Amino acid sequence: MGKSIFEKILMEHLVEGKPEPGEEVSIKIDQTLTQDATGTMAFLEFEAIGIPRIKTELSVSYVDHNMLQIDYLNPDDHLYLQTAAAKYGAYFSRPGNGICHQVHLERFAAPGKTLLGADSHTPTAGGVGSLAIGAGGMEIAAAMAGAPYTFKYPKLVKVELKGKLREWVSAKDIALEMLKRLTVKGGVGKAFEFVGEGIKYLSVPERATITNMMVESGATTSIFPSDDITKMWLRAQGREEQWIPILPDQDAHYDEEMEIDLGQLEPLVAMPHSPDNVKPVSEVEGLDVAQVAIGSCTNSSLRDMKLVANALKGKKISKNTSLLINPGSRQVVLNLIESGEFKYLIEAGARILENACGPCIGMGGAPPSGSFSVRTYNRNFKGRSGTEDAGVILASPETAVATAIFGRLTDPRKLGKMPEVRLPEKFIIDDSMIIPPLPPDKASEVTVRRGPNIKPLPKFDPLPKTIEGEVLIKLSDNVTTDDILPAGANVLPLRSNIEKISKFIFHRIDPAFHDRAKEKGGGIIVGGENYGQGSSREHAAIVPRYLGIRAVLAKSFARIHRSNLINFGVVPLTFKNTTDYQAIEKGDRVKIEFGTLEKEELNAIILEKGKMIPLIHDLSEREREIVLAGGLLPWIRTRFS
Repeated sequence: MGKSIFEKILMEHLVEGKPEPGEEVSIKIDQTLTQDATGTMAFLEFEAIGIPRIKTELSVSYVDHNMLQIDYLNPDDHLYLQTAAAKYGAYFSRPGNGICHQVHLERFAAPGKTLLGADSHTPTAGGVGSLAIGAGGMEIAAAMAGAPYTFKYPKLVKVELKGKLREWVSAKDIALEMLKRLTVKGGVGKAFEFVGEGIKYLSVPERATITNMMVESGATTSIFPSDDITKMWLRAQGREEQWIPILPDQDAHYDEEMEIDLGQLEPLVAMPHSPDNVKPVSEVEGLDVAQVAIGSCTNSSLRDMKLVANALKGKKISKNTSLLINPGSRQVVLNLIESGEFKYLIEAGARILENACGPCIGMGGAPPSGSFSVRTYNRNFKGRSGTEDAGVILASPETAVATAIFGRLTDPRKLGKMPEVRLPEKFIIDDSMIIPPLPPDKASEVTVRRGPNIKPLPKFDPLPKTIEGEVLIKLSDNVTTDDILPAGANVLPLRSNIEKISKFIFHRIDPAFHDRAKEKGGGIIVGGENYGQGSSREHAAIVPRYLGIRAVLAKSFARIHRSNLINFGVVPLTFKNTTDYQAIEKGDRVKIEFGTLEKEELNAIILEKGKMIPLIHDLSEREREIVLAGGLLPWIRTRFS
């Protein structure tokens, strides 16, 4: 039987395990990626492991999240990351160089390579034929130390793209169509492989938009073939020697199959407050829109910026709408300046932000209260924009620019003839903002700079055989890591200080949670379906552990958050009977006997009610060892130091 693209790359990197859905496999990691919101903790964790130098082929530390420098916190973190990269052997992409996924796609991602990133949108690199997976920072630290990455082998889903997109319909609309079909949990435990005649009409940046956005379905990863279009992209980036062809065999086996007729798609949007609340623009257009934001790691490529610039040529944005643009990289900006298209953005009235994540993570660019903001980003969770009562609508660059011109949500087909977009045969390449690793003899002389906000990791004690505690909070379905621990300008700078950032846990849902957890000496969290969806931020697991929480009970867990809980010694438990979710309430005092987790089924005893609720842990033997040890760091320290 033939092999899929995913299987071909995985088998070349397989260290151990059985490549069958649901089975645990371990693979060698070629490249790692961190950004400054996750990177400070990942490098602190790497230092705690005790390895003197990074062991991957290539590791890159990006600065793109915590860019506002209103005090010393973010600059100190950036200096720590730069000196740590120099000492331990990583590339360092300086502030202003660009968004990690866009820059990595341009300068580092390569067909056939495995990439593990401390950011949920790492699968963006699947647009160039890389097997790229998002994970928590602790797992990236372990990979940098030379450990393989272990995960559950996903079901493989073949997505056949037929036909060709019509004018004003784009790759973002393909991704939104997928989310409409799958929902935000329909991709959990799956890897999506895009094939078919339709892919030959999609450039690498367009493919990357799709693999980036598929993360919102809960997918493990997504990938496109490495074909002539990939080769053309790498040639334009001066990296043609890195190209290898990777196509699925004709008789490749897939667990599931999907089909999308591109010619039948129309412009789509995701309405507030979920990426799967997808509607045709034609059905919901006409809403007054106070703000449009174009960029983020989903839609900040040169292709997207050229489309927007040319759609704005000779026009002005609506006087009632603010247009924010955050290009993906310096390369994008330099090429727009060279072609003369950058001035179209300025002349139209756009506000040009830094080449960074910016408003996507609530780092500036908050919309007015009670307004709608149309964004080309990948998430529209309530409050993520920085304005609690704003409604964020996710859209393609085409729909976003039409909305900016008319001042209300608008079907882009009303703009008339779509401008033709051609990528250059040779991009302007300037890597002066990427600092390469020092040789080992020079690296040993580097002193890592630590500002006063950078604190050591908390200690992680082994799991007790029994816990007894109060249910501190009970949550509904699809709670995100933004809900657990928000992003934003007042929270992100505290990522390297667990004590300070812990005060923001569940801040939007239950501001008293932190004080209650401290007063009670820990306790238990109860969640619904898909608990912990969204960002890979491991702080959503570290902080509960720091506050004394050793178990989370839920109907089901999002993949990365489940791993993060395990990595910090918190047991993820699911209800054997989901109806038992109704039987447990906030304030109940619960006792759970873990023992050594030798049994898959455990019981939660609600002491005052005398009720017993059966729970399931689906920990592998490796995961069981990690949890019992108190987390991945104490478990791995003895194996890779």
